[in-house]
Amino acid sequence: MNGRKIKIIEVTSELGAGTRGASLGPAALRYADLNKGRKRISRFNTSKVSDLNYVLGKPTAYEHGKNIDSIAQVINAIALEVERSLSDGDFPVIFSGDHSNAAGSIAGIKNFYDDKRIGVVWVDAHADIHSPHTTPSGNVHGMPIAASLGIDNKQRAINDVDADTQECWEELKYAGSKGISPKILPQDIVYIDIRDLERQEWDIIDELDIEFYTPKEVQEIGIEKVAKETLDYLKDCDMIYVSFDVDSMDPSVSEGTGTPYPDGLKLHEAKTLLYHLLKYPKTVAFEITEINPLLDKENKMAKAVLEILEEVL
Repeated sequence: MNGRKIKIIEVTSELGAGTRGASLGPAALRYADLNKGRKRISRFNTSKVSDLNYVLGKPTAYEHGKNIDSIAQVINAIALEVERSLSDGDFPVIFSGDHSNAAGSIAGIKNFYDDKRIGVVWVDAHADIHSPHTTPSGNVHGMPIAASLGIDNKQRAINDVDADTQECWEELKYAGSKGISPKILPQDIVYIDIRDLERQEWDIIDELDIEFYTPKEVQEIGIEKVAKETLDYLKDCDMIYVSFDVDSMDPSVSEGTGTPYPDGLKLHEAKTLLYHLLKYPKTVAFEITEINPLLDKENKMAKAVLEILEEVL
């Protein structure tokens, strides 16, 4: 990666997921690395962000933002670690449990580059642009883009959100040492391979005119052109963050993730896409999330991700 000083940040929080096991994703990835004998991951310096997963055994008081109070604490801790990594001149590669943690990664980047435009490439089967007002599940891993945009989408609300939940949601929106919101702009986001969305998400994407590629479009123009067009689209951004949810890949690669969905990227497409995105000089951070070995066989998902990392790191 052009001689960059890579720093692994492990985030084992799975507080935002609806299915247990994503907290084991970073360990599954390390196990796959060691078992293969390559030790590609262990050669990099690593820091770990403490999770609050112990609260998963307790009832949550927040129906429309499950564990959102604890998630807000974790998000702020992630933001500090990412900000620290960037200030040390590192390229943070974040191995995270569930995708709610990405709100912390974006907050950390914005903390450090507070006067800059941050482009976000969101490679995912899902748009993760729900808020407590629109979520059908209450799972916060479906909300990090909305939190980073600082939006509620109340005009499409399906839930009555209580004051305590709204207060925690505001904390998520303003997460980070500098309390900035919004952290990103709609015109600085590109979704790749989104396909499993609720109506409220499609509508807000349309309203905000957010750029996206569906699986059909990926197949029609090819993954290399998707990568090129994405970087061209974000050319006015000062830096880019790439977030890769493993459910963006087709279940034929592996079903070792909480929300697999058909018609995803093939392994070679994921490799090609991330290779082009990560070699781009403006890319400053990369996140891999939602590996769940409890839903897998023979650690296939972690092994597939390791193949990608061997290609791009």
